[in-house]
Amino acid sequence: MILLQVNQLQKYYGADLILSNIKLELQSRDRVALVGRNGAGKSTLLKIIAGQLSYDGGEIIKPKDVTIGYLAQNTGLESNLSIWEEMLTVFEELRTMEKSLRRLEEQMSDPSVFEDQEKYEKILKEYDQLQVTFKEQGGYQYEAEIRSVLHGLSFPDSSVMISSLSGGQKTRLALGKLLLTKPDILILDEPTNHLDIETLSWLEQYLQGYDGAILIVSHDRYFLDKIVTQVYEISRTQIQRYIGNYSSYLEQKAANYEREMKLYEKQQEEIAALKDFIQRNLARASTTKRAQSRRKKLEKMEIMDRPLGDEKSASFSFEIDKQSGNDVLAVDSLAIGYNGKKVSENISFRVYRGDSIAVVGPNGIGKSTLLKTLLKKLPALSGEVRYGTNLSIGYYDQEHANLTSNKRVLNELWDEYPLMTEKEIRTVLGNFLFSGDDVLKNVSSLSGGEKARLALAKLMLKKANLLILDEPTNHLDIDSKEVLENALIDYPGTIVFVSHDRYFINRIATKILELSPEGSTEYLGDYDYYVEKKLEQEELAALSQKASQKNEVDTADSSAKRNYKQDKESKKLERQRKRKLEEIELRIEELEELIQDLEQQLCQPEIFQDHEKVLEINIKNEKAKAELEQLMEEWATLAE
Repeated sequence: MILLQVNQLQKYYGADLILSNIKLELQSRDRVALVGRNGAGKSTLLKIIAGQLSYDGGEIIKPKDVTIGYLAQNTGLESNLSIWEEMLTVFEELRTMEKSLRRLEEQMSDPSVFEDQEKYEKILKEYDQLQVTFKEQGGYQYEAEIRSVLHGLSFPDSSVMISSLSGGQKTRLALGKLLLTKPDILILDEPTNHLDIETLSWLEQYLQGYDGAILIVSHDRYFLDKIVTQVYEISRTQIQRYIGNYSSYLEQKAANYEREMKLYEKQQEEIAALKDFIQRNLARASTTKRAQSRRKKLEKMEIMDRPLGDEKSASFSFEIDKQSGNDVLAVDSLAIGYNGKKVSENISFRVYRGDSIAVVGPNGIGKSTLLKTLLKKLPALSGEVRYGTNLSIGYYDQEHANLTSNKRVLNELWDEYPLMTEKEIRTVLGNFLFSGDDVLKNVSSLSGGEKARLALAKLMLKKANLLILDEPTNHLDIDSKEVLENALIDYPGTIVFVSHDRYFINRIATKILELSPEGSTEYLGDYDYYVEKKLEQEELAALSQKASQKNEVDTADSSAKRNYKQDKESKKLERQRKRKLEEIELRIEELEELIQDLEQQLCQPEIFQDHEKVLEINIKNEKAKAELEQLMEEWATLAE
């Protein structure tokens, strides 16, 4: 079912064309990503579809009963209620029904009503109808749904007042409330902001099972690969559709560009050859007709435009002035926190030259606090940090706290590096996409993405041999992230970083340092290796627990051995039953297709006039139907 259609949509901001000839379609259970550079118009299109912005041309077609839920970037939930009370407001209609059911129950238990048969039956009928509606609309499970979503989004205490939450927590809560409303079309603009890796994994699983259609803008490539099956790219005001997840879109886009470029180059060669022939042969009497013929062919030819490659990306690399010693950092039994309040302890690890260490863990565990402690911006509460020789440290702050000045962009760099010429500073800024009058903007007026690029420019010029990075991919579009990744992969120094971007961690990290309430654990490898090892540990722990429980039961009662064997055998039989069911289902599909094909053949004139052919097809058809009937009975028996 088509839930929404956008046809030839146009949008202007003043005289600037932002979107032109936009076509987009959403059907039931579609999973669609909207991608493009920062400023391409992604959020604008989402707001237009959600009905929050007007448009200047085209049309949006949506059935009246189709509901849309929209979560804008960094939209915090403001309320004077507790978390639980606010989530209950989503189910106001069900709660009203619930009150009506309780009222009817009270009436039915009234002796005077019970004695009045007609009145009692009328109330009973109303109660039955209301109870069916209540059950169908999820009346008996809405509280469980609230608990599930709050647990998934890391809100263990639902009695907390919303007004006491941080901005990031309010954003997460707004997402939770929207998920509970279950609109037909779920529109999410950067839903992964403020989510730790554990919460991201939960959200991925939740969205994979969501009944409605989903339209997402996100810079999290790992998240997009897990969720989406279609990608719409906005570039130069136009939109292009690709089938598949984000990685598939990249492959298709590269292949399309290569194919179009080959066609363009081939046509250019043909044009050059035609022009050359015309020039050499037009004046000669013996070949003038052929030359005129070629000229007509050239005039009629539809000249292809040169394929447009990617829009300009930032271009930079990180270098070092001097090399550090082999031992960069040694951390032993470190406890960290603010104002004497401990957030994590028992942290021990080593950093060697060339390491690229990703610090991971749930929100609030102290990842950013650890980085600030390593930088001596916060004192260690206990334990020790030892620094290697020849260290020069460059720090990237996720909040860009050092970029709030009223200086111009040009002076923000020039004041720190006064020995460089203005041309050199402008060249550096140009590499980070600050060109022309952009360098004269006030730093405080820059967008999040622009501040991030400026902070990276300052970091690059420092030429430090140890980079400490706190969420370096926040506010960067996907293209800028890829440029940053490539620069860090080629960086000859050492990196310690915090990031929630699993794709980024996979490309950069050589080690993972996991922080937990018990301390720290090192994993030698990238993010996928870390996830694999965590699963192995969980499986081993589960097996160990099972073995421990088994030993306890064996001590109490030797019959547990028989139970274990029976359980193992029953699981084996269950696996065999499932395999058999899958085989039968596959054969049933094949037979149904065969029967359909045979019956279509019987309708063809050249076949139904051939009696021998008809007899042969009928025998095959009856045989297939008999086998199908037998398999259906076998399937029904196994499925019970």
